[in-house]
Amino acid sequence: MDQFFYEPEQRIGDTVRLEGEDANHISRVLRLRAGDVVRLADGRGCDSLGVIEDLSKTEVTVRVTEDDLPTHELPFEVTLFQGLPKADKLEWIIQKNTELGAARFVPVAMKYSVPKVDEKKEGAKTARRQAVARSAAAQCKRSCVPEVLPTVSFVEALTQAKGLDLFLVPYENAKGAAYTREVLGRLSPGMRIGILIGPEGGFAPEEAEAAKAAGGELISLGSRILRTETAGMALSAAIMLMAED
Repeated sequence: MDQFFYEPEQRIGDTVRLEGEDANHISRVLRLRAGDVVRLADGRGCDSLGVIEDLSKTEVTVRVTEDDLPTHELPFEVTLFQGLPKADKLEWIIQKNTELGAARFVPVAMKYSVPKVDEKKEGAKTARRQAVARSAAAQCKRSCVPEVLPTVSFVEALTQAKGLDLFLVPYENAKGAAYTREVLGRLSPGMRIGILIGPEGGFAPEEAEAAKAAGGELISLGSRILRTETAGMALSAAIMLMAED
């Protein structure tokens, strides 16, 4: 069953009006018809079922038939602080970690990051990344759309991480996986968790020390060196499995 997100102003009573790209996708790509059932989410935790009543390529009217469906969100709030990778890897990272349950993405400019931040283009890039998160959230039937923030400095990332309950920093020189399992054993519902991933060049030694000084738990993800796009997924998957029944 296909899912679509809507803004509060798009719902009046039991009627939701989907417009723009969503309407075109429903009518022209999926070729749904009146009477078909779709899943709806307001992006804030309310999931519903609805029946299509009327549709065109510009607007689709859905009548809500059931509210308060079971949520598909993790019991943790996970923020991924991702060291800026090359090319378009960040969009792929956002897509996959959205599927794994991340609630927020913060791109981080680090010492060994190859891309340089272009302030003039940052707004457009952030909007594009947010759209990727929204699409991925709909595809995997998330109840909420993850937030994608503009790129921050390494110092600002550590400042943001100070308010979290657990700050995880996968580092190649960290203790073995047994310690990682011990740290993950501390997870409990409601915790706010941060994950800091280095770019392709990894962490500079002084960055690893600064992260530790800021309360970061330097952990190992095993004996193999993972790519920057793989490391966050590996840890996100481990956290997700800790939450599943």
